[in-house]
Amino acid sequence: MDLQKQFEEAMASSKTLSEKPSNEVLLQLYSLYKQATSGDVNTEPPSNPFDFVNKAKHDAWAALKGKSKVDAMREYIDLVTKLK
Repeated sequence: MDLQKQFEEAMASSKTLSEKPSNEVLLQLYSLYKQATSGDVNTEPPSNPFDFVNKAKHDAWAALKGKSKVDAMREYIDLVTKLK
């Protein structure tokens, strides 16, 4: 099975996990997804200093700068597989 298909299946599986992952794991899933689908962060951080959720999301994605889309897909698939 090709990597893109495995990634798409992992995305679908991530929505049907038996229990909700911790916020840390959710951030990891989000950042790997964004890196795999969009590449390096391409947006400015939130301007509102009290927008903690979006700032955390932006920072998590920015931390993956330079990681290839293929590597991000593989890590996303591995993480979802562990969570099942």
